[in-house]
Amino acid sequence: MAEPEKRMAGNYEITQTLRIGDREVVFGVDPTSDQPYFCALYQKIFEIIQYRERYEECFVSDNFVEVAEQFAEYVHQQCQKVREEWAKVTVPRVRITEEMCIPHDYGQDINGKVVAIKPSALRPEYRSADHQLVLVDGGSGAGANSYGTTCFCVNLYTGESVRWRRYDVLGEVKPECLPDWAAAHAAEIGQQAEQKKTQSRSQPAQER
Repeated sequence: MAEPEKRMAGNYEITQTLRIGDREVVFGVDPTSDQPYFCALYQKIFEIIQYRERYEECFVSDNFVEVAEQFAEYVHQQCQKVREEWAKVTVPRVRITEEMCIPHDYGQDINGKVVAIKPSALRPEYRSADHQLVLVDGGSGAGANSYGTTCFCVNLYTGESVRWRRYDVLGEVKPECLPDWAAAHAAEIGQQAEQKKTQSRSQPAQER
């Protein structure tokens, strides 16, 4: 069996990582360097068809404890950022569970449905309704018995367009379990979509 490919940052082999919030804190080792210990904040930035990697606030030293302390400091900073994010959320940060959803059926079309994303598909600090609840509005995986997996969605709390896989969907949320704020946002998004369709139909066709 082939050995797993080593993760590298330059000549440093990444040996420890902790992802929290919008960054991953990484720790690396290069035994051949005069400063063999390394830590940094890492971010993977997705672009149209690829992604690029970025290491920020890189810290190197020949003192293991010093770099370990810096690693811990970066983790603390990221924890503080997440706490600040939580404090800004204006709705209850409850978790949507399987019992609150209609059993997920791949034979059903979920276009236009409010669904919850599985907690396991989200990082621990984001396993709450403000991140779980989305309105599905297309994608190759949204139809019934689809061979595709991509579902285009709108996050009901932020209003941002997001993309999930069909297998990340926990299920359609039962109406009685859908928070009032989410139901209101879903209705508003639906009305806006309908208005756009109406406006599009009312516009005269351009002459060729």
